[in-house]
Parts: sequence; C-alpha cells; structure tokens
Amino acid sequence: MAEIATKTLAEIYLNQGDIQKAYEIYKILFEKDSSDPEILKRLNELDQKLNLPPLSVQSPPRSREEKIRFLERWLTNIRERKKG
Repeated sequence: MAEIATKTLAEIYLNQGDIQKAYEIYKILFEKDSSDPEILKRLNELDQKLNLPPLSVQSPPRSREEKIRFLERWLTNIRERKKG
C-alpha cells in the first residue's frame, strides 16, 4: 500500500467511512514527511476517532546514536506492518 499512499486515496477511504485505512495511509505519509502540517492535523483527527494518543512532531535526531535509535524504531514499525 505504501506505493500508492496519497492524501487523495486517504480521503477517499475516509469519505467511504474506512477510518482505519485512511489512518494507515496518513501514517505512511507522515513517516515520509513529518513536516507537513495538513498530514499531522488529519492524523491527529483520526487518532481521536480511533481513540489513539495524538502524535507530536519531534525534532529530527541530531547525534549518531539518536539517528540509530530513530531508524531502529522505523524498522520495527515496518516489520510489524509487514506481519499484519
């Protein structure tokens, strides 16, 4: 699904009432571009509808160790997504 993840597709799912699929697409988009305020706003709205804790914009990792931890979290999320 990551290959076709777009705001338009997410909005189509949302308009059809499939909040979970819309959320998953916005999550992918957020991982690609966490600086987009529209994506963050929509994700937080969907978080509330799904009763999830809101996302916050984190500053990019600075040190080598922070970068490694950040990328390890991404890898863990990717592996979990592939299992599901």
